Amino acid sequence: QLQLKESGGGLVQPGGSLRLSCAASGFTLDYYAIGWFRQAPGKEREGVSCISSSGGTTVYADSEKGRFTISRENAKNTVYLQMNGLEPEDAAVYFCAATRNRCSWEHDLRAYRYDTWGQGTQVTVSS
Repeated sequence: QLQLKESGGGLVQPGGSLRLSCAASGFTLDYYAIGWFRQAPGKEREGVSCISSSGGTTVYADSEKGRFTISRENAKNTVYLQMNGLEPEDAAVYFCAATRNRCSWEHDLRAYRYDTWGQGTQVTVSS
């Protein structure tokens, strides 16, 4: 059974950092692009970043450029999202998702393009 599991969320002060992990089981991530999404209460799920299957291409939503970094270690079947300079507006449940589609530009941050999802990890940014 294909499964993704996020970890690394928690409470952080404004300006702080967190590193989220997305670990796969039941399949190898080698052939999948991986996206990170977030959903705050009362808001729609939005794309944060994605990384191509090879790791050679990364895409970021405008609000995350320069603050977040996505990376992957296929040998560990894991994708990471390093988040720096966190702001209260970044607070949300963060999800990772896998797709056989590409990750090459902002359009690839649409949730409908992804078909395997994790359960999410909560990120809270508060002083």
